[in-house]
Amino acid sequence: MNNKLNSILLVDDDEATNFIHQFVIQDHGACKHIVTKLDGQEAFDYLTTPNESGLPSPDIIFVDINMPKLDGWGFLEKYESEFGSNSSKIIVMLTTSLNKYDKERAESMNVISEFRNKPLSPEILDEIVEKYFTNKHMVQ
Repeated sequence: MNNKLNSILLVDDDEATNFIHQFVIQDHGACKHIVTKLDGQEAFDYLTTPNESGLPSPDIIFVDINMPKLDGWGFLEKYESEFGSNSSKIIVMLTTSLNKYDKERAESMNVISEFRNKPLSPEILDEIVEKYFTNKHMVQ
């Protein structure tokens, strides 16, 4: 992949899963920076704490449902409250849940772009990048 997204945020309490997903993203060459957070509160704090260039602005946020402190649903509610439901961010709920109610709930939330099952694969990453990003969103 010649063009890369600026950054991807992984929000999952399972460090092994984060390691695998980081490897998939790095091997794919999808982005320049990968940030991982172990729960929804860490992710929310990261997104709302300015750094030297302003607020962090990942191109894609992959978020799990079941996490300690603040789960995926709580994170999404706080995110939507802070940034609005029509945020330009691509948020993918990436989960092992096979519960149809989780999928229905995710599909009813405007802030969620996709509901996908783990693990993240190169094919899923290709589909998301192809669907949501054009060259204007990417950096050389």
